[in-house]
Amino acid sequence: MVGIVIANVSKRFGQTVAVDGVSLRIERGELFFLLGPSGCGKTTILRMVAGFCEPDEGEILFDDRPMGAVPAHRRNTALVFQNYALWPHMNVAANVAYGLEERKVPKGDRTRLVARALERVRMGELAHRMPNELSGGQQQRVALARALVIEPDAVLLDEPLSNLDAQLRLEMRHEIRRIHDETGITMLYVTHDQKEALSMADRVAVMSIGRVEQIGDPRSIYRTPANRFVASFIGETNLIAGTLVSVEGEYGCVRTALGEFRARLGSALTTPGSKVECMVRPECLHLGQGGDNAFRATLASSVYLGEVEQLVVEAGGLELRAVTANPSASAPGGGATVDVHFASDDAIVLPAQSEGGSR
Repeated sequence: MVGIVIANVSKRFGQTVAVDGVSLRIERGELFFLLGPSGCGKTTILRMVAGFCEPDEGEILFDDRPMGAVPAHRRNTALVFQNYALWPHMNVAANVAYGLEERKVPKGDRTRLVARALERVRMGELAHRMPNELSGGQQQRVALARALVIEPDAVLLDEPLSNLDAQLRLEMRHEIRRIHDETGITMLYVTHDQKEALSMADRVAVMSIGRVEQIGDPRSIYRTPANRFVASFIGETNLIAGTLVSVEGEYGCVRTALGEFRARLGSALTTPGSKVECMVRPECLHLGQGGDNAFRATLASSVYLGEVEQLVVEAGGLELRAVTANPSASAPGGGATVDVHFASDDAIVLPAQSEGGSR
């Protein structure tokens, strides 16, 4: 396995800047995610790492080895596509063995390596089936086995679960994480699915318009987003506009249309008098009295989903979303006045968009 260094890399296609000065370091054995909306440059980075296209500026290194002069077939990486890319006329074992045949691995060794790879993805009993006899999840397992069988230094995954239904995606998330943990191979995974990244990654780079907005572990990115874009892209959020009144240690006091709130300061520098936004996740808004930050609101609507209830409350001209876990048998009706509060540790002060939010 290798560590992957992406050093100040840019890539243009005509007048379009697909990747704009991106720098990342993916550690050996890490499951690292590139997360962002369509067109943000994440797949272009993956293709440059694979060697399918070269940076216009900057360089890519495997450990300390520059890859600029190394063609794709010499980089010892394996790419897992979203459409599986299995040969329809070959059975499962033959599909997995294809890369070994290209590398002139002796037949006896091929048989052993294919069997081990298929057992690793729990497909050993289906080695003689054809691709059209497999479910989508089984085909994706075969694609993973084909990537692993050549013993690559890194596995590159390009939205591998996007063609699966919701239940299969959940199953394959666990499978890919298990396979990564068992093999210890460096994996670079591209997706636009926030749940995939949050549930699987060691670390995540959130991208927008060709640039990296934030890098960190899933928990820190979700709880402490760097700016408005990250806060809004990673899950649902409420953003309450206001002015930073004072700073005390790691906390700030924000004056808003709903009152003054105390919240954690974000990573961006903010000074008293700055226009800011107080970010609160829906699950951190609680109905009832108590807490550091309290205000009164009108219950606009509620949707009961069994294990949770989704609420919309209105206050100060704002619509705010709340999520209640394990809701009670009865709830206030629409139009009811309700008390709402949130803890200071569950809110974060971000610069207002015009003062350093997302581009």
